[in-house]
Amino acid sequence: MISEQTVERRPGIAVPVPRDGRRYEVVDGRLLVTGAQPPAHHAAVVALMIQLKHACPPDLLVSVGSLDFRPTRAISLRPDLLVCNRTDAGPHLLTTPPLLAVEVLSPSTRTTDIVLKRTLYERHRVQSYWLLDPTHHELTVLQLTDTGYTCQAAIQAAETFHATHPFPVTLSPATLTA
Repeated sequence: MISEQTVERRPGIAVPVPRDGRRYEVVDGRLLVTGAQPPAHHAAVVALMIQLKHACPPDLLVSVGSLDFRPTRAISLRPDLLVCNRTDAGPHLLTTPPLLAVEVLSPSTRTTDIVLKRTLYERHRVQSYWLLDPTHHELTVLQLTDTGYTCQAAIQAAETFHATHPFPVTLSPATLTA
């Protein structure tokens, strides 16, 4: 039996969310369900969260899997990690674009993260989109321009990247995916 937690998604509308270890997202009114992820995925999310939280200014929020980005009624995305202004974050919902969305790639999410979510984050004006690949020890950094996402950097293994957006932080895929 699946236990459920009721979460307030919009004023006056309670949505049951199963507690079954899966991630539930909605794209164009269609439900996307992602199964439990491998240990390397979780380790990379936690390592990146720690790095970002240490560098994060007090007016911003680093959130791991607890905020849905809902740019329209028919789209609700839950990135592995996001950064937003504290004032924009509701208890479980973000309707304004996050400053940064991060997806950690796994065999079951690779195509969705690289193709579908990139398109959706770009369309809904998410300023930075990072793809962290724990298998290949690679971090791809995409930055939004007037014409769409541009690859700002593709960092391999022990190389370092000095991010300036959404705030200054230095990262290395080797330390995030070890």
